Amino acid sequence: MRLSVCLLLVILALACYEANAVLCPALASGMVGFLFAEKKILKLELAKFEAPKKDVAAKLEVKKCTDQMSFGNRMEIEKILGKIMMGCSR
Repeated sequence: MRLSVCLLLVILALACYEANAVLCPALASGMVGFLFAEKKILKLELAKFEAPKKDVAAKLEVKKCTDQMSFGNRMEIEKILGKIMMGCSR
């Protein structure tokens, strides 16, 4: 079983090395929204995905940490995420 998984990964790497990935708009807005949205809005956004309550609670716990960051630091993270997103869209 392990050999077949490794073989599949090697075949995919060789066959798709020039694949272009386009970033999903929902993922992009979710990453930025996580930094700046209020807890209530984030909860509503997470409800769309019907995630287990345990996972939603974990994400909201991390959100508490990002809410304690200064606005300037969150803006810096957003700039970095923007650069990453631009790299993924090529």
